[in-house]
Amino acid sequence: MEKMVIGVIVSVGEDPAEGLNKARTLGIKTVQLGTPPPQYFSGERKEALKQAIEKTGIVVTTVFCGFIGESYRDIPTIQRTVGLVNPAFREERVKRTLEIADFAKDLGVDKVAAHIGFIPEDTGSPLYKELVEALRKVADHCRNNGQSFCLETGQEKAEALLRFIKAVGRDNIRVNFDPANMVLYGTGNPIEALDILKDYVVGVHCKDGKWPTVRGQLGWEVPLGQGDVGIERFIKKLKEIGYEGPLTIEREITGEQQVKDVMEAKKLLERLRM
Repeated sequence: MEKMVIGVIVSVGEDPAEGLNKARTLGIKTVQLGTPPPQYFSGERKEALKQAIEKTGIVVTTVFCGFIGESYRDIPTIQRTVGLVNPAFREERVKRTLEIADFAKDLGVDKVAAHIGFIPEDTGSPLYKELVEALRKVADHCRNNGQSFCLETGQEKAEALLRFIKAVGRDNIRVNFDPANMVLYGTGNPIEALDILKDYVVGVHCKDGKWPTVRGQLGWEVPLGQGDVGIERFIKKLKEIGYEGPLTIEREITGEQQVKDVMEAKKLLERLRM
């Protein structure tokens, strides 16, 4: 695979080939797959997806975990509903994470990623210790599959995420670094955060955003290069830390404007990665 190959996030819908074909049409060679519906975990749908991957020649670098009931409406809602932190959801969602890891293994994908939710600030709290144990279970399962489990950045400061990774103590816990999330959640300068987490970064999102202006609310996403990330500095820093993996474009809108923005992002990244 070429250095800093440009990729995009695609969803898996009713037609297993739709997202892959769209990526190929845009001249994109790698994708991260969004959370697959349960009907893809076995049988004809999974085989159809495998065939679509082979036919398009697209490389799937990562499969993401998302969960029913999650909402990103505002920060309090995210704290309550997203990821593995809430004990009311954790057991079921850990089980689903392991199923997605096995699905990814069947596709030949060696990275699984997720927002696990807001990591508790109190490292001595029962909730923190429970989350550590849950991640150990997930990491051990992924290791048996020959996979890394990647934590997406954004919902806590880089220092807190690094402390948590060390507490879990598994060498296949890695980071999927999304610089825009640091901005959208107001959790820190993404370039400085990348320096802190550099030893763990195995994937990145190329996404941009504006800082939040109202307490308890998120910032807002914008086309790549038009926000507060500083994409030029971000790519430069990636080069400095020796990152050579995919640059995966994420644009969280739909329709024709999404396609246009992805194409503009691709042009920008092609220039910056040189």
